[in-house]
Amino acid sequence: MNYDQARYGDDERYEPLLSEKDGKAVDPGEDSALPDELTRDSLELPELSEPELARHYTRLSQMNWSVEAGPYPLGSCTMKYNPSFTDVVAADPNAAVHPDRDPETVQGTLKLLYGLQEYLAEVGGMDAVTLQPPAGAAGEFAGITVAKAYHEANGNDRSEIIVPASAHGTNFATAAMAGYDVVELPSGEDGRVDLEALEAAVSGDTAALMLTNPNTVGLFERDIEEIAGIVHDAGGLLYYDGANLNALLGRARPGDMGFDIMHYNVHKTFATPHGGGGPGAGPVGVVDDLAEFLPRPQVREVGSDSDGSDVDGGAGDDAAGYELFDPERSVGKVHGFGGNWLVLIRAYAYIHRLGDEGLLDASAKAVLNANYLAERVEFDVPYGPFHHEFAATSGDRDAADVAKRMLDYGVHPPTTKWPEMVPEAMLTEPTEAESKASLDDLAAAFNAAAADPVEDLEAAPSKTTARRIDQTSAARNPRLSWHALAGSDDDS
Repeated sequence: MNYDQARYGDDERYEPLLSEKDGKAVDPGEDSALPDELTRDSLELPELSEPELARHYTRLSQMNWSVEAGPYPLGSCTMKYNPSFTDVVAADPNAAVHPDRDPETVQGTLKLLYGLQEYLAEVGGMDAVTLQPPAGAAGEFAGITVAKAYHEANGNDRSEIIVPASAHGTNFATAAMAGYDVVELPSGEDGRVDLEALEAAVSGDTAALMLTNPNTVGLFERDIEEIAGIVHDAGGLLYYDGANLNALLGRARPGDMGFDIMHYNVHKTFATPHGGGGPGAGPVGVVDDLAEFLPRPQVREVGSDSDGSDVDGGAGDDAAGYELFDPERSVGKVHGFGGNWLVLIRAYAYIHRLGDEGLLDASAKAVLNANYLAERVEFDVPYGPFHHEFAATSGDRDAADVAKRMLDYGVHPPTTKWPEMVPEAMLTEPTEAESKASLDDLAAAFNAAAADPVEDLEAAPSKTTARRIDQTSAARNPRLSWHALAGSDDDS
């Protein structure tokens, strides 16, 4: 396998910034009607031709890795290729609606948001959905805030949230930020929830159990009905982390398993190019008993009650239209207006285009692809049978070194060293978007790295624009501007 990532620039490291390409800055020219203190004499932009500008951005794209460039098998992150037609829909001029307009003048927008609420409720088996939270973690926090409001309204001021040891880190952070004590739940020998440990952990202080299903090593929690029973018998709520919903689309619903609250990572499960912190959206769904606490506003048909049921002369009549409303005991706003509109419109377009059969096909291929790839890699996979993702172990080799080496073979590496229940874990989620040929390339990269001498792994990557970086410094002291990096020999 041969691969060399493009490198440009006078030191063969970086493509110069636009402002460094030409000494002649753009002259704004025309006098401005703005006050003098708000204007400037020149812009730090060079006068470049269209081809020069196009080549600049093309070179930058070739120095980066993206899901458009190749597989992005980050376990638990569902970094799949999103079809471009959703971008076309989001870019439609008719979608550019100012959110502060009178609802009567944006009926099409409200109809789409209402439709997405309905789609998500059906997919998750929930009774009500809010589209407000702008990210998955924000959805978690909004969901747990709803749970807290529910308990307080019922006179049950509970203090603890149970989180499995294998859960996403955001679950622990969410529970703590919401003011709860976090009770960590160990996994059983089979990688799933240990029922005896759960029974010992729940009490009258339990507000909720936060759970992902399939869990973070792709294992379906087959005792989910018993888990729900244990939590509910203690008066707690069952929270579903939607990060792995891709494995269940059209086949199983969290609401049918006994979950009371869930968030949807619509940018992962459906469509929106993401990574590096956004953009995203994290709608929250709940069962009937919690609907009145959801963040505001939501969308309903004119003439509906907050639960969507008809009242005199309204719902069911297409001419009646749509309106915003505030749930009776809402926890308040968690984002402006109706949510992250351009992400939500992509999710709607994706679901609408694929339909029931398409969503079924997506989950089937996500699971098939993960199992095919796991059979092809020569690293041990300690837990199974799994669904859409698996955690291989690199054994006596450093998982991060293996991952760096995979970059030299032209594929993005998996998530490494997490979850901690698998030593030197390489958590891999190929998603439904990859072909058999692409999966074979991924497996070849895994296996080539497995066969390489340790010294090659430790020196990797050697064929990428940026070589091995100091990950600790990159995380704690990021240099996010060209000027901060200029003059430094540090590649981080």
